[in-house]
Amino acid sequence: MAAFRLAELKKRMARFPRKNLIHLPTPFQKLENISRDLGGPEIYIKRDDLTGLAFGGNKSRKLEFIICDALNKGADVIITWASLQSNWCMQTAAAARRCGLKPILILFKTSELAPEFDGNLLLDYILGADIRIREAEKGKVVSEEYAREILEEVVNEVKEWGHAPYVVAVGGSRPGFSMEKPLGAISYVAAFAEMLEQAEAEDIDITHVVQATGSGATQAGLVVGAKALKAKLKVIGISVSDEKEAFTQTVLEICNETEKALDLDCSIAKEDVIVLDEYIREGYGVVNREVAEVIRLVFIREGIVLDPVYTGKAMAALVDLVKRGNFRKDDKIVFFHTGGTPALFPYRQKLVELLK
Repeated sequence: MAAFRLAELKKRMARFPRKNLIHLPTPFQKLENISRDLGGPEIYIKRDDLTGLAFGGNKSRKLEFIICDALNKGADVIITWASLQSNWCMQTAAAARRCGLKPILILFKTSELAPEFDGNLLLDYILGADIRIREAEKGKVVSEEYAREILEEVVNEVKEWGHAPYVVAVGGSRPGFSMEKPLGAISYVAAFAEMLEQAEAEDIDITHVVQATGSGATQAGLVVGAKALKAKLKVIGISVSDEKEAFTQTVLEICNETEKALDLDCSIAKEDVIVLDEYIREGYGVVNREVAEVIRLVFIREGIVLDPVYTGKAMAALVDLVKRGNFRKDDKIVFFHTGGTPALFPYRQKLVELLK
């Protein structure tokens, strides 16, 4: 990583103000036991589950920029949406409360989970968020189009109260509504640079980065970071919900918006965006035996807890890809732990059944 490229990238990212909410850098460590058990390649983990805000997670990085944007625009209410046990919504509520904003969460029932106060939903309640629960298609992430009508109703309601709302899309990923720039992805350009500095300090030549892809900004930021710093590695997104054709296009669009915002010329093409969709299996938020077993494996062998919706599915994919010979023995892979662990508890009954 050329020092001048890194310095220039940091300078461009510094144009976007952020609110200090989390602990950085997050730890970077080797999964010694799992790497040995699988017989190579070497697998490392970037612990973004340890950001320090409300159980941690990748959404915390995004919210440093997004909450700052909301405050600078004079908002006193933040509105967003996602699934019932959304880590994004819980993290948003926590960041909002810390900064004096009122959080309104529109939570869609996208799985068979009952709307019980457990996991992230319990934390939303403790935070005093205004929670609105709605029905949705099972096994699918709720689209912006589906949520828009409900959002408009809530925005009008907030304005009638005499308050100033800030509306941000699910995952803080796509510009639109109140967020004009791809702030979520920009935060992961910074995360990529942080990871690369940590790896280089230990003389680790990373060949692949693997992470769960949900709303797209995390992967987009990592791809832009890799291209901007001319890192010769592949960023692989494991889709947790949508087919790769649609997701690839979404991530590519966010990449292009991020390039533009940072005034970069990376020439990111469709082939730079790698999304695998064969591990969606039964659908978004549906836990199967593969996921349950890898959650147990990583907890037993490394003492690290994964979640059942995102990181569990992505790690199950990574283990399977290694076993199928998709990596060389001397490859060095970084797995981004994007958090979400409170969602483990609402799935307790299913996990126990699968692990008996």
